[in-house]
Formats: sequence, structure tokens, C-alpha cells
Amino acid sequence: MLSRLVIASVVAGVLLAGIALPFVAVAGLATRSMAEGMDQLPAELTTEPLHQRTRVVDRRGKVIARFFDKNRVNVPLSEVAPVMRQAIVAIEDYRFYEHGAIDLRGTLRAFVTNHTSDEVQGGSTITQQMVKLTLLAQADTPEEQRAATARTYHRKLKELRYAIAVEKQHSKDWILQRYLNLAYFGDGAYGIEAAAQHYFSTSASKLKLRQAALLAGLVKNPSGYDPTNNPDRARHRRNVVLNRMAQLQVISPEQAEKAKARGLGLDVQPVRNGCVGSVAPFFCDYVRETLLRDKALGETRADREQLLLTGGLTVHTTLDRRMQRAAVRSVREHVFARDRAIGALAMVVPGSGAVRALAQSRPMGGEKKKGETFLNYVVPEKLGGANGFQAGSTFKAFVLAAAIDQGIPLTTEIVAPPQVAIPVSKYRGCKGPLRSDAVWTPGNSTGSGTFDLYSGTRRSVNTFFARLELRTGLCQPYRLAKQMGIELDDPANQMVPAFTLGVVDTNPLSMAEAYATFAARGVHCASRPVTRVETGDGAVLTKYPEKCDRVLPRAVADAVNDVLAGVQQPGGFGYEAGVSLRQPSAAKTGTTNQSRAVWFVGYTPNLAAAAMIAGVDRSGHWASLNGKVVGGELISSASGSGDAGPIWGDAMQVVQQWLPDRRFHEPNPKVVAGTRVTMPDVAGLSEAEARKRLRKLGLFVEATTSVDSGLSAGTVAGSLPSAGSSIGSGSSVTLQISDGTPYVPPPPPPEPKPKPKPDRPKPDKPTASPKPTPKPSPKPTPPPKPGGDKPKPDKPKPPPGR
Repeated sequence: MLSRLVIASVVAGVLLAGIALPFVAVAGLATRSMAEGMDQLPAELTTEPLHQRTRVVDRRGKVIARFFDKNRVNVPLSEVAPVMRQAIVAIEDYRFYEHGAIDLRGTLRAFVTNHTSDEVQGGSTITQQMVKLTLLAQADTPEEQRAATARTYHRKLKELRYAIAVEKQHSKDWILQRYLNLAYFGDGAYGIEAAAQHYFSTSASKLKLRQAALLAGLVKNPSGYDPTNNPDRARHRRNVVLNRMAQLQVISPEQAEKAKARGLGLDVQPVRNGCVGSVAPFFCDYVRETLLRDKALGETRADREQLLLTGGLTVHTTLDRRMQRAAVRSVREHVFARDRAIGALAMVVPGSGAVRALAQSRPMGGEKKKGETFLNYVVPEKLGGANGFQAGSTFKAFVLAAAIDQGIPLTTEIVAPPQVAIPVSKYRGCKGPLRSDAVWTPGNSTGSGTFDLYSGTRRSVNTFFARLELRTGLCQPYRLAKQMGIELDDPANQMVPAFTLGVVDTNPLSMAEAYATFAARGVHCASRPVTRVETGDGAVLTKYPEKCDRVLPRAVADAVNDVLAGVQQPGGFGYEAGVSLRQPSAAKTGTTNQSRAVWFVGYTPNLAAAAMIAGVDRSGHWASLNGKVVGGELISSASGSGDAGPIWGDAMQVVQQWLPDRRFHEPNPKVVAGTRVTMPDVAGLSEAEARKRLRKLGLFVEATTSVDSGLSAGTVAGSLPSAGSSIGSGSSVTLQISDGTPYVPPPPPPEPKPKPKPDRPKPDKPTASPKPTPKPSPKPTPPPKPGGDKPKPDKPKPPPGR
């Protein structure tokens, strides 16, 4: 007991001496050591910016998610209600505005009491508490954290020295402001603003008396007085604060009693940290991953993550909450969370790349039994972790665009049988014909016959596009798809004849981005979820401007839109599926082999959206949708129009009310007619040379036929159409190959010999004879009817099989 009293007296003497003065000789090695340590302490406290939570807001400024290591929102003292300031000063340091860094009366009382008895009293001023909280907040290591909370005289003296420095450097209001922003108010709420929002769903500037008293009472023991877990203790502590305020005449006794008679008045709003539980969890995750990859926010990924958690940023995004709700509702009505399928939908604005909505059928989370997942199936693999899905016939649009850009008329007709067998070597890549001995044998599931670019696309005829791709080559469709946002990085395995059938893995966001290029009349804009990032004081940290480039002429894009609009019109798959809109729209369907994934990618002039359903088996591998129950209905034979189409249609039919009424531009008649070329004279050339010359003109040799000709056998004798004819680029040509035998016309038929005239007998001289009995004359023969003397031709029999 005596030793405690001696030490307390020594410390009191130090304090009374002003602490900053040199220590005089004092008894004992311990006090001498303490004094020397005091002199070595820095005289100035460095106050780093406080960790604050980052807000992610939609395009109208409403919060959709928060990131933080501490749930804190800094506010100036002017935005803290006066009654809150009065309450915290009354209960924590009622002479705060009267004393200096140290309240000698309170500190001496606390030191003597704490070291002469087992009772613990607080003697720290608000300035001292602020210093302690600052040192704790700025502790980077576990050792520094332990030092900031150690129950030692050295820590206390260190805080006192810093407190003196702080009082010299800053005003009382600045100190109180920092203290209110630093203090922990329990249940994960740091700082007065976060506490007001959490417990009362209000701001610090609007706190009332009983609310302020409750929050002021929490800082002494945030866990013990937590009103969400200990309402009775919290109420008792609140009343202590009210009594103290009345005692100090901050409020009247009547006000105190009235407030004490009321309940706690809680309106607790849980603050979620991160994307789980957000109104747009997978959009939020897409935003977060985008920011973590941006070096403008830090040199390393760890630096960027730290900034997101502590920087108090405001991230302005492109999300439209109305469109997001429509997308989520549609996806989850058609594909349930625990189905053995995944449904997804992405919406992108043409001409800007702004991402308006991302939705998938599986909620974000880690409970697999509930169908939850952290994989984002809507975005590219590098941003979401899922490797994507084959897109089926939606890739035909890239071949279509390349064909139109090459001048192939939309009226070009191509014979499309049920199945074709085409040597892979006949297809041209960027470096010439493909080197392969394989034969590609695609077949149709949508009919066969002769189609032009309108009807072949509308009915999505595989063999039509297999032959159209022979005309366009593979290089331009491949490059065009890449320019329009499809991630292509493996030409050896991706630039193949089956490219037009969508054998490349992709995702709904990339497909919506690509088709938005058609809607924007040939201008591609990279998908953009964020517009800008601001610091806590509203300064712009970084911007994300539109990244747009023209990849197709306007006239070509207009023609593509005209063709794809047919999918939404009578005779097109979209129309038949009932997913056409009140606004003009265009679309393309897609179904992969074995129906593992089905797609519907469509757009209006001002919004593009891609819907997809992919089947998975019990082990999580891709599997056919056929025979699965999806959205409560059995799918017997999956299709892009019948299954993915309704997801697109139900969402877009809601969304179209917020879209300005616009129409697609009419296609240029010259583009529809294509590029006209003059059929060259290829007679006398070898077949290979003739094909080469025709290919340079954009003409395609569909067939060859053998004819008699005096030209060398195997050379070209002529063509159909003939030399000099005007013909559209991409048209089919038949080459006539000489058999080396000159043409010999058949001899003329011999002239018929004249028939000899019969001799007429000379009549005898008449002699007298009796008159013969006259016979009745025959009836006159009627004149023949026209054609009546012609034999009736036999009716021709129809050929077999018709």
C-alpha cells in the first residue's frame, strides 16, 4: 500500500510540474527511469486519416454496398447535433472546455484511488482518450496494438505527453470532432455517424436527446451496454447520462424525467460489409474486382484492397436499380436457385458501355444446399471466376456482319442441305487456308433449302452459315468478334469452321456488349460498371470514361440490324417464342450441341441484353438441359428461343417503359444489293487460277461441270454466269471445265424425198346406158374443233419423293 502511495505521489508531482519540464532528482531508480523515458517521448502526435467505409452507389447515388474494416463515416463537428456534443462532454469530461490537456483534479483523484484501493476510476480527459484511440487506430502490428492498450505507467505518461502536444496544436472543437469519429459505439459501429445510422436509422445531425444520451453512455463499455443485446443495462446507462446532464444543468430535470420515461426507440439497420446481401451482389462483385485490378487505386492488389476497406471512398456505378430488379425477378422466376441449371442476364447501354444490370439464378453465398455460390457466371472469367459457356448460333451474327462488310448482297442465295461435308482446308484463316485433313460435317435442326441472308439468319440454318463462312473466310468474323468484346486469344483452337456455331466459351456480359455494337451502328464500347471514384471529401480520385471505337461502318451495322430484326418478326424464332417488344428490337438465338446451353441475345436501339441458361449435373459439370426440370417445368428439348428467350422477354418488357422510343435506321439499298462486280473471262485458265481470280472479286465457286471444248482438258472453258455479266459479291459461280474434246454439232436431219404422183386413168368415152338409181347422199362432216385433231399428251408423273 505504501509503495503504491509513493509512486502515485511521484507521478502527481510530475504532472503538477507540467511534464514537459526536466525532471528533478527523485527518489528511486524507477522514477528516474520514468522521467528519462518521458523526455525521450516525441512531443507531437501524428494523426493519420481515420479508416472509413467505402460506399458503392448506383447511378442515382443510392447505396448498394459498403466495404470496410471498420464501419465508420467521418463527419465534421458541425454535422453532429448539439445535444450529442453536450451528452458526451457531460458524461466523459464535463470540464473539457475549461482545462488543458490534463484535468489535474480528476487525474489526481483517479491515480490516488486506483493505486490505493482496488476500485478503478477513470480520470482521462477527452483529449487523452482521443490520443489513446488514435494510437490504437494507427497500430499496424499486434505488438503496437498491445502497447496502445497496456496497463502501464509508461503508456499513461506517453498519452499525457501527446495530449499536451495535441492541445497546443489543435482547438477543442477539433479534438472533440476527432474523438467522436474515433470512438467505438458497439455492434460494429465506429464513430458517431455510423452509430446514429446503425441504432436509429438517422444521421448524427438529427439525433434527439434520448438517442444522444444512449450513444454517449456506450463509449464507456460498448459491449456491456449494447442495446441490441442488453437493453436493460443500456437503458440504465442512458438514464445515468440524462441525470448527469440535468445535474450539470445542460437540460432541465423535467426534460431528463420525460426522456427517462420513454423506451430506447431503436431502429436498428444492420450494415452489411461487402457484396453478400447487396441489392445487386454480382454487380457489386464485378465492381469490386474491376477496382482491385486498377493501378490508379494502388501499386499492388493489397494496396487497392486496403484503400477500398479504409479510404472512405464513394464509388459511382452505372447500375440502374429498376432494371436490376427486373433482371433478377425474371431470371429467378425461370431458373430456381437449386435447379441443375444456371440462368443469367446482363444489360448494357449501346454507345457508352454502361452496365445497367447483372443477374443470375444462384444467390451469392457459401451454402451449396441452398444453391448459393460465389462464382459470378455473368461476367468474364478473369472478373468472376467462372470459365463461361459456348454461345451457339449467336456467333452467326459476326459472320453475317463480315459478309455484309465484304459486299455480299443480302439477297445472295445459298443452297443449304440437311447436312454438308466440307474439308476444313477449304476454309481460310488470317494466314491462308487452314492446314487440316479433317472434314467438317455440320447439320441442320431448323430445316433445309435455299436461303438468302435474311431467311438463313432468321431460321438460323447451320449449313447456310457453314457455306457463307466459306465466302467470308474465318479471319474477319474472328477479328470482328474480338473487336466487339468477345475474349479471343487462341486462334489455333478458336478460328475454326465451327466458329460460326459458337464453340468459343463466353459470358452474358460479353455477348450483350458485342450486340450493343450493332445497336450503336457499329461503335463498340467496352463494358463499364464504374464512372468515377471520389475521396471522402468529394474530390475525384479517378474517372472511368467511355472507351469506344468504330469497328463497323454505319451502313453495315444498319443492315445487320435489319436482318436480326427479322428474328423478332413473324417467321422468326423470337416472334414465335412471344418475346417481341413494343419497341423495335432485334435478336439472335443460340443452342449448343446437346443443348448444354441456350441463349437469347437481343437489343433495342438503346439497350442490349443477353440471357442464358446452362445445364449442370450433380457434380457441377456442364450437362444437357434436355430432360431437366428448370423453373418448375420439364425441358424436353431446350432451345434459345423457347427457354432463354422468356428470361430476356420478361425483363425487357418491363424495362422498355424506361427507354426512349427510338427506331433502327433503314439499311442503305446499296448495301442490301451488295457490291456489284463484272464476271471476268476465265476461259483458258486452270481451275485453280480461275478460283483465285474469282475469290479476289468476292465470288465463290459453288460447283464445276464438264463440257466439250477445244481448250486443253482440265482448263476452264467458260462460266455461269457468263463473262461480262453483272453479279453481286459473294454470289455463286459454276465453272465449266473442258474435257479436251471440241464441240461437234450434230449433223442436220436429211431432207425428205418428194413422193411420186400417182397416174390418173383416162376415162372411156361414155355410152348410152340406163340411169342408175340415185343413192342417198351422206351427212356433211362438221368442221374439226381447234386442236381436236391433236393427240392428248400424257400427264407427266411427279418425280419420286415429292
